[in-house]
Amino acid sequence: MVQTIQAKQIDLRYLITHFGVQLVEDEQFFRECVDDLPEVTELDKQLLDKVRAGYLNLLNYPPLLEDVVRMAVLDPILFIGDFYLSPFDVKSEQSIDIAEEDEGVIIKGRIDTLVLRNQFWIMAIESKQASFSVEEGLAQLLAYLLGNPQPDRPNYGMITTGGSFIFVKLVKEETPQYATSKLFATRNKKDLYSVLSILKRLSKIVISTSTES
Repeated sequence: MVQTIQAKQIDLRYLITHFGVQLVEDEQFFRECVDDLPEVTELDKQLLDKVRAGYLNLLNYPPLLEDVVRMAVLDPILFIGDFYLSPFDVKSEQSIDIAEEDEGVIIKGRIDTLVLRNQFWIMAIESKQASFSVEEGLAQLLAYLLGNPQPDRPNYGMITTGGSFIFVKLVKEETPQYATSKLFATRNKKDLYSVLSILKRLSKIVISTSTES
């Protein structure tokens, strides 16, 4: 009998124990987020500056609305990067609820998942009252990447809380190995430019490998 495990029930220890997932700290493993990055145009920079200004403005009026990550930060960046245009096929997966207790107060949040083709997953972590770390979505993202039906190719993902971004690469092979990029902050203009540039770079890789199949 096949056992189905909900993504929200999975943590890193589960993936290590049952799938042998290993963290790779060699910088050469994930060069896709460093090398051959496309230029960000001046128009793109102007639009990203507006995204950043909108995010900083929203921080002045807590609590943040539940959908602020998607509406104010992630959706505009995907729009600027042309990810809603062909050949991308953007699908929305079922949300994962998350919660933690802080001094007797239950803090609730949600992880939304978008799929850009089959090798590129994006997770948006939304929260009320407090900000969850991108680490909150790492195990769930790796679980999705492990389920990709194309084990012979690297799989990529991005996790964002609205205020920060991190990219993930998973190579399955015999022993699944993954690495993460550095953390990028929305407050930093250059970081936000880098996020768009890396998204474009990874998208080209995914499109080219999909075309080859």
